[in-house]
Amino acid sequence: MCGRFTLTAPESAIIEHFDLSEPLEDYKPRYNVAPGQQLLAVVNDGQQYKIKRFKWGLVPFWAKDPKMGYSTFNARAETVATKAAFREPLKRSRTLIVADGFFEWLSLSKKEKQPMRFLLKSKEVYGFAGLWDTWRGPDGTVLETCTIITTTPNDVVKDVHDRMPVILPRENEQAWLDPGTQDTEFLHSLLQPYPAEEMFSYPVSSLVGNVRNDSADLIEELNSK
Repeated sequence: MCGRFTLTAPESAIIEHFDLSEPLEDYKPRYNVAPGQQLLAVVNDGQQYKIKRFKWGLVPFWAKDPKMGYSTFNARAETVATKAAFREPLKRSRTLIVADGFFEWLSLSKKEKQPMRFLLKSKEVYGFAGLWDTWRGPDGTVLETCTIITTTPNDVVKDVHDRMPVILPRENEQAWLDPGTQDTEFLHSLLQPYPAEEMFSYPVSSLVGNVRNDSADLIEELNSK
């Protein structure tokens, strides 16, 4: 699964990486993004890439209760084309969730876990493969929500967790966002573990376990001083 991530990159790096034509409104670094919170994502409107803000936890358009989003913040790559909540978004509403790192917890004992931050060796910004949908309630409420797709772990992640988010290599971002692509077999072929040789991890403070904490000290390497 992927239940926490970071986006600490400068605004200029995000704009350049995703070839955005406009600045990011009210952008600020995030050190502990959690399900249920707002996040930044890139979509293709058929003409250009645009930034949208989604609530993390996908609520499909047909859902009777928006609380469904609490259990759909991740989608498994192996079943994303067949699960009712995800199969239509896979065809028509894909997104890249902007990030530069994610957290998983290493079990040290039955009672003790050590949070680890995973990122690219280049430390550059990237996009998680994601899906989004729009839900409209009977009272007129409109929710735009998303999910992060996960896959089997690479050699950097596997000793900590049995899943990892799909990080799309830059060369696959355009194909993933292309609204004209609906070939689910091709789309599924893009959902691979990121190359282990291009990633690393380090331990961070247990304070990251509290979703209310969101400060730069959360990504400092433990015992780095």
